[in-house]
Amino acid sequence: MKRVAILGAGGMGTALAMLFARRGLKVRLWARDPATAAEMARTRENARHLPGVAIPPEIQILPNACDASAGVDLMVAAIPSAYLRATLNDLAERVPVNVPVLSVVKGIENDTLARPSRIIVEALGPRPVAVLSGPSHAEELARGLPASLVVAGEDEGLNESIRDALNSRSFRVYTNPDAIGVELAGALKNVLGIAAGICDGLGFGDNAKASLLTRGLVEMARFAVDQGARPSTFYGLAGVGDVVTTCYSPFGRNRAVGESLGRGRTLDETLAGMANVAEGVPTARSLHEWASRRGIAMPISDEVYRILFEGKSPLAAVTDLMDRDPKDEWLL
Repeated sequence: MKRVAILGAGGMGTALAMLFARRGLKVRLWARDPATAAEMARTRENARHLPGVAIPPEIQILPNACDASAGVDLMVAAIPSAYLRATLNDLAERVPVNVPVLSVVKGIENDTLARPSRIIVEALGPRPVAVLSGPSHAEELARGLPASLVVAGEDEGLNESIRDALNSRSFRVYTNPDAIGVELAGALKNVLGIAAGICDGLGFGDNAKASLLTRGLVEMARFAVDQGARPSTFYGLAGVGDVVTTCYSPFGRNRAVGESLGRGRTLDETLAGMANVAEGVPTARSLHEWASRRGIAMPISDEVYRILFEGKSPLAAVTDLMDRDPKDEWLL
């Protein structure tokens, strides 16, 4: 693996371009907006998403997806889930056939309830797809701070090739055969991040937040196991690892959304002031619909949905959660 194309010049796409480049790979970074690509190429900085971080000169920043993906050994999808299908449909005739794709997209499509890996295959045609997930704020990755993630997919050789292409002294990648679990963990933890932020906005303490995250992790695992995932995945990097980062870090966009809601702002007011996409908002809608169809108990996620889309007050949601009937603790 020597040449990589990154589709999407947001924070994560730019950070991954830097990680691959540090390992000596030839990297092309595609930005959909030509003006954005030109500005990033001129300043060698992603001022919108990663201000103050210099983009190495060896990374090519291109506005043309055909130029970016020509002759590459791997494509990386780093596009928000709400725009993934439309973007890839537009690119389908211009990207190479059968080139494997690595997805770092963390969401669930609203209309189809499809995971990103399925969208990639439907839009670009059959090809090996792997998923990279775990505690991974782009701000830290771009600065070379230590981190560990997990790559999963059906093609073990592809997983190992991606692992070996990224591993370094400051970035460690593990492999996991449970692609469903890793991908769903990356999506569902964003909904839990909103719930954690609501706790912060309401001024609750460590006890409440620890309880929320523990029971929320159980919900995540319960939902994913119904889809064929392994429970153990949720006690690894893609599960509890990403939950901790998402729910406590000041960089957490979804936690910030929840905190704003907990302080009394509306969802529209909150999102209007954000530069980055908070994947937990559309994912909460998809999760609520999917769990309702399957009859899966998701009390915390259901309350997040009601706060976001039905106007329920955060304090009333917490009260209803605490007033539920007593029961034994169980993991799934």
